[in-house]
Amino acid sequence: MSNVKALPLLDPAAQGVAPCCPPVTERPMNAEEAEHAAKMFKALGDPVRLRLFSAVASHENGEACVCDISDVGVSQPTVSHHLKKLKDAGLLTSERRGTWVYYRVEPSVLAAMGRLLATSAAS
Repeated sequence: MSNVKALPLLDPAAQGVAPCCPPVTERPMNAEEAEHAAKMFKALGDPVRLRLFSAVASHENGEACVCDISDVGVSQPTVSHHLKKLKDAGLLTSERRGTWVYYRVEPSVLAAMGRLLATSAAS
């Protein structure tokens, strides 16, 4: 039985989340908004990072132990490097429990990314 499930993109307003940027169809981004969005997408622009992000996001309860997601075809130090890049971009948080580190995708991140790529109501 698989422990993988789909997480819906959440409504930022319902979560009390201030999104990073308006939908790209709403208006042109300012420099600060573009920098923030680019940082997120740059982190996801690597196939290994995208696989790790997806593994965490789709894991039961949206949280995964590094021991459960490290089979992505690269060495463990490389997995750690990529997870750090995802954390630095604000896409993941982590918590050490004993000898293992657990990673979580914050719902606000999915909501902000979903809003950024959403079509504005005016379209």
